[in-house]
Amino acid sequence: MNEPDNEKPAIEPAVIEHLQEVVSQLRESVSKLDDVAMDVLRSAYSRREGRPAIDKTITQARRAIEKAIHLIDIDSHS
Repeated sequence: MNEPDNEKPAIEPAVIEHLQEVVSQLRESVSKLDDVAMDVLRSAYSRREGRPAIDKTITQARRAIEKAIHLIDIDSHS
């Protein structure tokens, strides 16, 4: 059965559920990275140091995960 070009193929409910689980785990990872970044910044502040290079790396990783969430979050595409 051919689908019109403007319609997306149906996604199996099991696939949707699995993607929702992955999105949830990714959101948890973003939260954990936020916690780590705050720990890094607090530690640097207590030693009266500037922004550590690892903070930039953590921020980049966080943004990459947020992009992945945006790509696979079925609810945001509805």
